[in-house]
Amino acid sequence: MGETNQQKVINQSVTFVTINSDEAEQRIDNFLINKLKGVPKSLIYRIIRKGEVRVNKGRIKPEYKLQAKDIIRIPPVRISEKIQAPISNKLNKVAELEKQIIFEDDVLLVLNKPSGIAVHGGSGLNFGVIEALRALRPEARFLELVHRLDRDTSGILLIAKKRSALRNLHQQLRDKTIQKDYLALVRGQWQSHCKVIKAPLLKNELSSGERIVRVNEQGKPSETRFSIEERYQNSTLIKASPVTGRTHQIRVHTQYAGHPIALDDKYGDKEFDQQMETFGLNRLFLHSYSIRFSHPRTEDKLCLTAQLDDKMKNILKQLRDNF
Repeated sequence: MGETNQQKVINQSVTFVTINSDEAEQRIDNFLINKLKGVPKSLIYRIIRKGEVRVNKGRIKPEYKLQAKDIIRIPPVRISEKIQAPISNKLNKVAELEKQIIFEDDVLLVLNKPSGIAVHGGSGLNFGVIEALRALRPEARFLELVHRLDRDTSGILLIAKKRSALRNLHQQLRDKTIQKDYLALVRGQWQSHCKVIKAPLLKNELSSGERIVRVNEQGKPSETRFSIEERYQNSTLIKASPVTGRTHQIRVHTQYAGHPIALDDKYGDKEFDQQMETFGLNRLFLHSYSIRFSHPRTEDKLCLTAQLDDKMKNILKQLRDNF
């Protein structure tokens, strides 16, 4: 089945929303982007600029920060959208995510994200983890990513269920008090003395929209700490602990060290990848397996782990047996 175009009505008529304390302190543009899902950002900024969106009966700018008990006027919004036929594998992925939840309470959800699924439906995709979780939790008023993982990276992903939790965890990220550890299978024998890489990273976007990151003096300061977990014949399993959180940071820093990650389609080594494929590897071997942080409400110290899946464990067993 193909696609059809139709007009989608996001708001049937003028609506009024009263801001509660959990929704306060966010910008009006971000609030509307979350509230009017599927509406292009350009349209949201247009209705703000034209004064069709009002707060307490007055015009506001996009950067206005909402306060508790603010009353927002939201106008009717219509957009043109493509309606796609249902795809069964999307439904399967949604159901699969339910089994991957490793921690959940009333303010936080922690997922062991499978490889191959994006965290959100951007970058030409219309389906991702956050959309799947909203389908699983239709009653949830708030579900937002605390941080991101590359599409092909698996492992721990934090999702806030309250805005207060999102603000708290973002502050912990800024303060660098959240510690994340990744497992990566890299080419060759990692040198024991290579414990820290500090190399500035510059992000470039190609005309195709693809993002490529390079070590460049003009880039942002970036730091990753490394240790060796296990050695094999032509590869090493390493632990990578990013201090900063730049796009593709671990992938670029390992490449910079001369040890690209197995099956990295952007920064990898084809000959090494072919060797790893003989063991059954068919995806990027980068997995976020451990995280330590303070619970955003109770302040208890949490340490959560996400195990490698059976297929990845079996590949390591083969490499070990072959050593």
